[in-house]
Order: sequence, then C-alpha cells, then structure tokens
Amino acid sequence: MFEYASMTRQTPVESPTTFSPLYRQIKGLILQALENGEWRPGGAIPSEIELAGRFNVSQGTVRKAIDEMAAENLLIRRQGKGTFVASHNDPRAFFRFLRLVPIAGGIEPAHSEPLECWRAKAGPEAARVLNLKLGEPIIIVRRLLTFSEKPVVVDEIYLPGEIFSGLSLDSLKESQTSIYSLFETKFGVRMIRAEERLRAVAADRASAELLRVAEGSPLLSVERISFTYGDRPVEWRRGLYSTAAHCYLNELG
Repeated sequence: MFEYASMTRQTPVESPTTFSPLYRQIKGLILQALENGEWRPGGAIPSEIELAGRFNVSQGTVRKAIDEMAAENLLIRRQGKGTFVASHNDPRAFFRFLRLVPIAGGIEPAHSEPLECWRAKAGPEAARVLNLKLGEPIIIVRRLLTFSEKPVVVDEIYLPGEIFSGLSLDSLKESQTSIYSLFETKFGVRMIRAEERLRAVAADRASAELLRVAEGSPLLSVERISFTYGDRPVEWRRGLYSTAAHCYLNELG
C-alpha cells in the first residue's frame, strides 16, 4: 500500500499487515507512473537523483529498484544517456516474445500476414481469460507468420474490444512493425509479461492448409496470455506452430 504526500512528492509506506522492502515500494511507484502514462515507451525517465528526491529515499534505493526493472525488461539503461522505458520497437523485444528459431541455427525475421479481423462478444472462456464480463465486445485476429516465405505459425488472437476498438484488418495490413509495436504505438498498450502453455496436437484440415503440411501432422500448440501494467490481461493468443524446420527456444537461468 502506498500513500502520497502530494502530487509532486511521494512517500512510500509499509502496509500494516505485509512487509515490502523499500526498493520494492519504489518500484511499485515507478510502475504506477508508467501505467498512468507519465513516461512513454522509448522515452527517458528522470535521473536517479530526481527520483530519489521525488520519493524521499536514497539514490541507492532508487538504483536497486531500477536495476530490478531493467532485469525484467521494463526499463533499459543506456551508458552515458540515462534510463529509458522499454519499447516493443526495440528489435530485442521481438525475440523476447517469439521464441521460434530455425533448427539449422541463426535468426530469421518473421513476416506477419493478417488474414481476418472481426468483432464478437466474449464467450465464457474469453471472458474468464481476459477478465471481461460475458458478452462484452472483443476483437479476434487471425494471422499467419512466415519465415523465408514459408508459413510456420497460424495465430488466433483475442483482444478486449474497448481497448482495441480502432483495430481493423486494413490497419494490420498497413502496419510495417510487429503486432506488439502496433498495439503500443496506436493503442498505448505495452505487453509486460506473458504466460504460455505448450502441448502437442495434430493438424486439422484448416491449419494444415494454411501451414502447408499434411492433415494430422504434429504441431506445437502455444497458448499465451499477455499482461500489461497492473497485471491486466490484454491478449489471449492461441497459436499452432509447424516445427518441421523450427524449434521453440527457451533460455533458463
């Protein structure tokens, strides 16, 4: 729990029932400022000295909070320039959320081919995952990811309709950036973290045609829930991956 002494000077306080290290409280205040849009993706945040004065703590406490946020890819330190809000426009962010790499090695750029974009009402599962009320508006996107002009992933993406009300098939096709960069720049939504569940499935007729594999071929099913600031779920994605020439890479430790 936090209290605010004024609009310009914020003082962290400990909850009477739970203990949180002071730097974690400062991290929470910085996250709140990011969620409120005080500092935009790609932009610089105030210096450690300025933040220490704002929060009435030591510069070392601020530094520890920023170090943890940098380790979580929320902030980026640039030597001699300062600390900046992480952005999906940074090429490194692309490989953070797409863990598919060629079995032969190396890195391949992916091309997104939007197939459909339509509006619907949230059914029980979508409402539960996206924390919506049953029947609230959602937007569903289907797209194909290709590597070296070969289809590898077919995605079905569910989004809260209120947040992404202006999203259309045309805007998806016109975008020259990744879909997460589009969400960030056009709708102000940045994906902070994601949860994924993987399992093996057999290709049905529709997915087999899109991925150019035989019906019944083994595919990797990847279900992802992506969260923005405040741990708010803003994307539910169900993807089918052809792993004939690619594998899912996850680095541990």
